[in-house]
Amino acid sequence: MVQFITDSSADLPKDLLEKYNIYIVPLSVQIEETQYLEGISITPPEFYQKMFSTDELPKTSQPSPSDFADLFTKLAEKEEEILCFTISSGLSGTYQSACLGKELSKTNVTIFDTLGGSLGHGLQILKAVELADKGWKLGDIIPVIEKIRDEMNILILLDTIENVVKGGRLSRFQGSIVKVLNIKVILEGINGKIEVLEKIRGNKRFFKRALNIIGERKADFSETVFGITHTGNFEDVEFLKTEIEKRYNPREIIINYMGATMGTYAGKGGTIISFY
Repeated sequence: MVQFITDSSADLPKDLLEKYNIYIVPLSVQIEETQYLEGISITPPEFYQKMFSTDELPKTSQPSPSDFADLFTKLAEKEEEILCFTISSGLSGTYQSACLGKELSKTNVTIFDTLGGSLGHGLQILKAVELADKGWKLGDIIPVIEKIRDEMNILILLDTIENVVKGGRLSRFQGSIVKVLNIKVILEGINGKIEVLEKIRGNKRFFKRALNIIGERKADFSETVFGITHTGNFEDVEFLKTEIEKRYNPREIIINYMGATMGTYAGKGGTIISFY
């Protein structure tokens, strides 16, 4: 038996967390002067309502080592194998906090850096759970998840670069030029970090190109599970879901809100498509 832990940035739907008894260690987010625990003291719709109504970019923080240590100690009492997944170490200090938590608790926990975020992180957990349910031991599960991590595609579709400007990664002048020209940006998660993949003018070309990129990545999607997370842009997500089903006939498509961690940077109308 393997017990599973993840931080809250995996963006897994609540019903799946409950179904597979996956434990969560939440990241925190500060909006103006108020601190919240992602997914616990603030829901995604509440978070986006607050974020979209303020000029200040929310600040996200990783869990403390003691947050992990307390949970590791509690679960170690069951004398079962423990596997903890974290958001990419290239995006957050959460992985390091988990490693320090392991040292503090003096427990035999395996910490796995997913090198991903949102459902690019969450899909790795679901595969590990699937294997554990079939009776696989932890030592056999890890090589499979490492392979999936290497094969993971994470496409981040930015409808606006407003939060990128707020975060200081683009000047306001550059941001205004992008807005005037109606330029949309597709980013990609590569080796645990985010890089610009393409810049596209216009909504129709933007989504069409994203769908074509998916098709360029592999030929057979019949056993593929897609993860799509969003910041409340339901119409875009429904369009993408319908087109992916029509073009690629995948095994499953999981849809959920982006939590505060990823949503802070994706901004209004942001979408993340993950698959392997």
